[in-house]
Amino acid sequence: MKTISVNISEPVYDDFVEHARRTDRTAAELIREAMELFRNQRIRPRTSVATMKPLDLGKTLRPLTSRDDLLGEMLK
Repeated sequence: MKTISVNISEPVYDDFVEHARRTDRTAAELIREAMELFRNQRIRPRTSVATMKPLDLGKTLRPLTSRDDLLGEMLK
């Protein structure tokens, strides 16, 4: 783990310290968690297939039937 120094305003730090006290954690632990959350949401966001927009790849090669193996069709 890397040790860093960060300057933050007194009110922000006081909020972290108070919340840490109420949740039986340290302010440093909360700040690490906040940094990780920022990293995951802003720096390295993960996309889900459910949130992706569909792409138009043109016409189908042939209509699918009930006997078709969809996985095999997708891997062609």
